[in-house]
Amino acid sequence: MKMVACGCCAASWRRCVVMSLRLLFLLPAGLPVRSQGESQSDNKQMDNITIRQGETLFLSCLQGDFVTHTAWLNRSSILYAGEDKWSVDPRVSLVTLNQDEFTIKIEDVDLTDEGQYICAVQTSSRPRTTSVHIIVQVPPKIVNLSKDLVVNEGSNVTLMCLANGKPEPAIGWRMLSPSDDSLSSDSEVLEIPFISRYRAGVYECTASNDIAVDTQTVELTVNYPPSVSDGRDVGVTLGQRGVLQCEADAVPEADFEWYRDDRRIFNGFDGIEIEDAGAFSKLTFFNVSEADYGNYTCVAINKLGSANTSIILYEIIEPTSSTLLQGPGAVQDGNSGTSTVFTPTCLLLVVLLQLLLKF
Repeated sequence: MKMVACGCCAASWRRCVVMSLRLLFLLPAGLPVRSQGESQSDNKQMDNITIRQGETLFLSCLQGDFVTHTAWLNRSSILYAGEDKWSVDPRVSLVTLNQDEFTIKIEDVDLTDEGQYICAVQTSSRPRTTSVHIIVQVPPKIVNLSKDLVVNEGSNVTLMCLANGKPEPAIGWRMLSPSDDSLSSDSEVLEIPFISRYRAGVYECTASNDIAVDTQTVELTVNYPPSVSDGRDVGVTLGQRGVLQCEADAVPEADFEWYRDDRRIFNGFDGIEIEDAGAFSKLTFFNVSEADYGNYTCVAINKLGSANTSIILYEIIEPTSSTLLQGPGAVQDGNSGTSTVFTPTCLLLVVLLQLLLKF
């Protein structure tokens, strides 16, 4: 191993560094390396350095007296040999180089920068190395997430969430909107067997480690057949405006159909207007006639089924003005339209006259 100390005198420094460092660092850790004077090299292991992805790393080693040459290596690649930059990475730069300190800087650290770094110093008597292991921490990032889903009620649903990071992130699921703490998972998979319409909503996946948290959401839509609210019968006076209303709960939204007995009614039919708006449908009569009174059926339909309800349009008879003027003892004369009021006194007189006539 004589060339470790003497080779630098006979060859260029750059070539010498490569040869010397290869000899030094291909040997097992702790194995003595001797120069021409049989002196032993000093190999020092520093504590690990932990840094977050994206931050700036500074690597320093102390020089001491009688240093002739220095170099920083990343695994088997030379980053700097003295003031000469060997690395083509623009993120690597020299900060300080003097008799006391040899410091380089690596900006925007990435996971590929993780590993062992060695500072090699050649003194007049023997080489000396200082090594340190760099650990790069990476914030979590969700890389594979289930897409928004549309399923039918009663289906079995599986939501998947995968994430990268260092340390390895913990992953969890929860129902975000509407909030439901009972529906959650502490793993990459959330299983929802025989899903109901009440499990539809927004689900959130969370990936977290000691550095940061990443969250993403999945929207889950559950299709189900229509259910129709009970219809309310409507009373309308002849000639007035009447409105029948129908409400249906369904996903996807229901289409509505109206029937009179077994005959379907269409918009504009006999002056009738049908207006649908989301979950509601209205059947409007602008001038109710005698023929309009009767039983009507509202049917709500989507691709999963149908439901219906019946509504009766019945007549309300308004009291006339003459009826309102008459008291409780009035008797209507159908010919003259006049009325006669009999009081208890009059009745008594009639009875007495009949008795007198008998005698």
